Amino acid sequence: MPYQLYHLVAFIVSALVVLASTPTVKKIGLKSGHVDSPGGRKVHSQPMVRLGGVSIFLGSITALSIVWCLGGFGVLPPHKEYEIWGVTIGGFAFFLIGLADDLFGLGAFMRLFWQTIVAGLAWKVGVKIAFITIPFLGLVHFPDWLSFTITILWLVGMTNAINWIDGLDGLAAGVSGIGAMVMLIVSLFMEQPAAALIAAALAGGTLAFLRYNFNPAQIFMGDGGSYYLGFTLAGVGVIGLVKTTAVTAVFLPYLILAVPILDMSAVIIDRLRNGQSPFVADKRHLHHRLLAAGLSHRLTVLFIYSLTLWSGSLAVAFAGIPSGVGLAMGATAILSYASWKAHNHSR
Repeated sequence: MPYQLYHLVAFIVSALVVLASTPTVKKIGLKSGHVDSPGGRKVHSQPMVRLGGVSIFLGSITALSIVWCLGGFGVLPPHKEYEIWGVTIGGFAFFLIGLADDLFGLGAFMRLFWQTIVAGLAWKVGVKIAFITIPFLGLVHFPDWLSFTITILWLVGMTNAINWIDGLDGLAAGVSGIGAMVMLIVSLFMEQPAAALIAAALAGGTLAFLRYNFNPAQIFMGDGGSYYLGFTLAGVGVIGLVKTTAVTAVFLPYLILAVPILDMSAVIIDRLRNGQSPFVADKRHLHHRLLAAGLSHRLTVLFIYSLTLWSGSLAVAFAGIPSGVGLAMGATAILSYASWKAHNHSR
C-alpha cells in the first residue's frame, strides 16, 4: 500500500470515531455534571459539557493504532517510529493534565509544572529542537541546555496558546484543524511521513468535532482537548518540520500557527505592561476584541479561520510546494473578503 494511503486512513478513522463518540461523551458529561457554567468572561449562555477533548483524543489514538496494526509504521525508519510514539505519549500526558483540570480544577502553576515535566520527558526521547539551518552557515547545532530550553518553551507555549484561544464555539478546533491540514501537506512534501501521520489523525478528529462544536456549540473540548491539540501540533512541528535541513523549515511551524502564537504573545505583553500577572484571565484576546468591535460570534470565528488559513498558505508557499503561491493568493482573497465583512459589521 502506498504510504500516503495510511494518512488517508488515519484522517478518516479519526473523523469517524469523533463523530460516533462525541454524543456519548456529551451524555456522560451531563450525567456527571462536568459542565462549563456561563458567567464572567464566558460568552456562552447555558451550561456546556467540557469533555469533548475525550472524543478528539480517542479519534486520534484509535486512528494511529489502526495504522500501526495495518503496518503503516513499518514503512518508517525506526527512529521516526520512535518519534511518533514520543509525540503520541506526550500528547496523552498533556491530555491527562487538561482532563484533570476539567474534572478537579488545577492551579495555574500546578498545570505549568506538570506541562514542563512532560515536555522535558518528550525532549529526552527525541522530540527536540536540536539545530537550525542558517543561510551561508549551514547547520548550527544547539548545546543541550539551549535545545532543552527552546523545546520546552515551544511545546508548553504552544499548548497554552491553543488553550487560550479556546474562547468561542469552534475557534480552537477550527484553527487546530486548519493548522493540522497544512502540517500534513507540508510534512508529506518534505518527506516526513511520521509527522504527517499524526497531523492526518489530528486534522480528521478536529474537523469532525466541528460538527458538534461550531456555533451554536453542543459541547466544548475543555482543557483536555486544547492541551492535547496544542502539544501535538507543537510536536508535529518539531519532528516533521524543524528537524529538516531546509533553510525555511524552522519558520514553517511558526507561520502555520502564527495566529494563536501572536494572540498569546500580545496578551502577555499587554498584561505585563499594565503590571498584571500573565496568568490572570481577561478579555484581551483577539476574539474578545472582535466581539467588542461589533462582530457576531460566527463572523469572529470565520475571520480568525481566514487569518489562520492565510498564514498557513504562506507556509505552503515558503516550503516550495507546487501551486503554493496560488494557494496563498486564494487565501489572501478569502482574508480580504472576511476583512471587508468584518469592517462592515464593526461598530
